[in-house]
Amino acid sequence: MLTLRRAAFILGLSLLAACGRNDLEEPPVPLGDFALGLNIAVADNAQKVPISREASADEWEAAMKKAVDDRFGRYNGTRLYNIGISIDGYALAPPGIPVVAAPKSVLVITANIWDDATQTKLNPEGERFTVFEGMSGETVIGTGITRTKKKQMEALSYNAVKRVEQWLLEHPEWFPKGGAVPVPLPAEGAAAAASAAPATTAPAQATGASTGAAATTRLPLPPPQPPVPIPGPSLP
Repeated sequence: MLTLRRAAFILGLSLLAACGRNDLEEPPVPLGDFALGLNIAVADNAQKVPISREASADEWEAAMKKAVDDRFGRYNGTRLYNIGISIDGYALAPPGIPVVAAPKSVLVITANIWDDATQTKLNPEGERFTVFEGMSGETVIGTGITRTKKKQMEALSYNAVKRVEQWLLEHPEWFPKGGAVPVPLPAEGAAAAASAAPATTAPAQATGASTGAAATTRLPLPPPQPPVPIPGPSLP
């Protein structure tokens, strides 16, 4: 009986690990006439739960920009779209916690997208996502024991940007296949956003379908979203 239980447990871990397959090796899903323009990540105001590894704003911004470039840099359309992501909060499962606690890593982000040609924001409000590392064999026992901080951040950023891609796929009107202009933010929404946002200059016109030429340009991000409780590990 013990052998059967052990075999079932190992099989379950194998199936869970298979669910975490990296889809970046496959062709990108259709997204109209899309090409990545500015790739902006901001983590200056990221909140950390008490039981978490420490990660700097620079580390989060680098991890998120890489995840965005890995996923959206594969598109070779002719119309540029600028993606801005704010890292709002995180928890990175630390090592040394008893297995029974099974602490999980979590990331909270807010995403926005702009049409570079018209310099208009396409989503009325920032879209917020909460993601976990995923259901692999490692996350069953808590990744603080099995993964480095860098690997945790890579997994969370990958899952967050995948969610952003799924969100964009829900709005095909933003990404015409050619000729038409995407539906911009409604005038009343734009006026409200402009009055609430800090006075900053609009992003410079991107010159290529990647982040290289305009890496230092910062988009006018919307006002900070209200804090959201971040799920943390529960200790016995």
